[in-house]
Amino acid sequence: MRRPAPRARSSALFSLWQDIMTIFTHFAATTLGVQVMGLTGSDVALAYAFGMAVDVDHAIKAPFYLKAVGLKDKRGYYWRSSLQEPVALLWILPLCFFLGTIIPVIFFLIHVAMDYSVRFEKMPFYPYSNFVTRGWLTSIPDWAKEVPLLIVLVLLNVGFFAVSRGWLHV
Repeated sequence: MRRPAPRARSSALFSLWQDIMTIFTHFAATTLGVQVMGLTGSDVALAYAFGMAVDVDHAIKAPFYLKAVGLKDKRGYYWRSSLQEPVALLWILPLCFFLGTIIPVIFFLIHVAMDYSVRFEKMPFYPYSNFVTRGWLTSIPDWAKEVPLLIVLVLLNVGFFAVSRGWLHV
């Protein structure tokens, strides 16, 4: 069995690092939104469901990726589903009306905005259209957007937590 070239291995590790960074960034953004909005109970569950759990399709698609590609980092493999594309608003908006809350839309739009700031392929109208985009700010490397965003989100989370506990007065 041949070992992958060092560059291929480092590319796969960098991709894994970016995926982990994206998870933490989504978590930090959702947590900050929950704190700022003062959400409790089922609203917190809705915030995390639409701020983070919409990425569950990655776990569902992982076996198909492994079968088709293996452990290689394959650019262009479409990981996403309509669950995390703007077209999902077609079912999220009626759900919000039914539930009587706008929480799902707010956290879904935050999630989508963060996803569209990184350069991987997206299909905003999938499955109704095969139109592909790479989002916005494509000339800036993804890490140069995600690292500062994560730092700001963590600092804001810590700040809001400290204020809410009375440790910091503003």
